[in-house]
Amino acid sequence: MRRSALGIIATALAATAFGAAAERADREKEIVVGADRLTADDKNRTSTFEGSVVITQGTMRMTASKVTVREDNDRHKYYVANGAPVSFRQKRDNVDEWIEGFAERAEFDDRNDVLKLFERARVKRNNDELAGDVITYDMKKEVAEVTGAPANAKSPAGGRVKVIILPPKKAGDEKPAAEKPGMILKPDAGSQ
Repeated sequence: MRRSALGIIATALAATAFGAAAERADREKEIVVGADRLTADDKNRTSTFEGSVVITQGTMRMTASKVTVREDNDRHKYYVANGAPVSFRQKRDNVDEWIEGFAERAEFDDRNDVLKLFERARVKRNNDELAGDVITYDMKKEVAEVTGAPANAKSPAGGRVKVIILPPKKAGDEKPAAEKPGMILKPDAGSQ
């Protein structure tokens, strides 16, 4: 593989939501894929992993019910992960924090460096969260776009984009942020 799909997805998730750098050492680690079944079609340059797919590389971990990897003539890869949901998790570089992501489908085009998360897409870092129906991140342009679900869709977030950001703790703060009025944006009753 030209690049690790898991590494790219986790790095993009971190950059998309919070500008956080992924664990750099992960890029040098081996990629391990576990699945119930693998179908490798050399003629069509497609590999399909199915059944409780788990992909790890260092601190990065992705789970899905199915992952398909297609390679073009120039050896660029296009990844599609489907799940209930697809989940991602990776440690941030040089800090004790984790980035997590969830969606029903994730796609990555390594030729164009574009990541897309579809259907109930969510990215979290600690208590901060970014959610929408579609999260797209163009890694070359460093541009993220989050869109809500169509008005007639049944979305847990009411079809709207949602961002939750907790303010940083101040030095000497003794009370937890939850006890201070006006400090926390709480999710809507119908949110994820």
